[in-house]
Amino acid sequence: MLIAVVSVKGSPGVTTFSVALAARWPAPARALLVEADPSGGDLGIRFSLESTPGLVSLGAAARRSDDPALLWQHAQALPGGLPVITAPPDADRARAALSALAEPTSGAGILRTAANTPNTVVIADCGRIDTGSAAMPIVRSADALILLSRAHADDLAHLARRLQSIGRWTPHPAMLLVGEGYSPAEVARELGVQPLGRVPHDPHGAAVLCGRPNSLRWGRSGPAHSALGQVAHKVAKVIIAQQAPPPAVPHQAPADNQPVPLLRAVPGVPASPIASGGLRLAPAPQQPGPGGRGGSHGGQAS
Repeated sequence: MLIAVVSVKGSPGVTTFSVALAARWPAPARALLVEADPSGGDLGIRFSLESTPGLVSLGAAARRSDDPALLWQHAQALPGGLPVITAPPDADRARAALSALAEPTSGAGILRTAANTPNTVVIADCGRIDTGSAAMPIVRSADALILLSRAHADDLAHLARRLQSIGRWTPHPAMLLVGEGYSPAEVARELGVQPLGRVPHDPHGAAVLCGRPNSLRWGRSGPAHSALGQVAHKVAKVIIAQQAPPPAVPHQAPADNQPVPLLRAVPGVPASPIASGGLRLAPAPQQPGPGGRGGSHGGQAS
């Protein structure tokens, strides 16, 4: 399975969430993280990894072979053991490497080939995306897409007129809100699309996943025990449910076991209800504390 994680504005934590998603992907699948951000990678610097192997060496090898085993051969391990293919911090070198990994016309390439291997999940951190991005062939060949956006009016306004086209990039697109701001219900009412949930404000969990100094303890303070990691695990299970083939004989399953449609339209709400003046959202209320509506702990992946 190939999963693309993107944003369309700013830096809402795409790399950090990508690490959490890969680290918390359910067994028995093996998850591998690929930094496919055309603006350059961060993980090599954050975790003091070697410059090679990585995206550049993989791009060179992919010109000679499409063996899916190449991905594992060009990966390094993060402190918790997660294999990652790091991109160089230089944008020009990152874009050149990406051009070797994806066929511009069909989106086929070694990432897609590896993702078709049984019990393999390739999570591509594609960074900030637009139609001209060098990572777009990867996005268009992905089985699912996760779009991260901060829940503020200016960020959401940038999404309003792009959601329809973004929803056509992959078979299973999903939107996650990041941090404080408007609630999923408010965003659904205004955008006409139901967010999958909210990525919580989890400074300690993010610090561990970002490789910040004095934060490289992946034991009981690692992804499995952080709010961020728990949400990532829930998102992974939703995506897995969406990829599962339908049962041969229809049956009525309990509500908790039903796959959650991704980027699902809200009944009775137009797909693009945003007026030319921008979002019609009232100012976000001050949060009374953890658990308040729309706050950093108020939403979770469903």
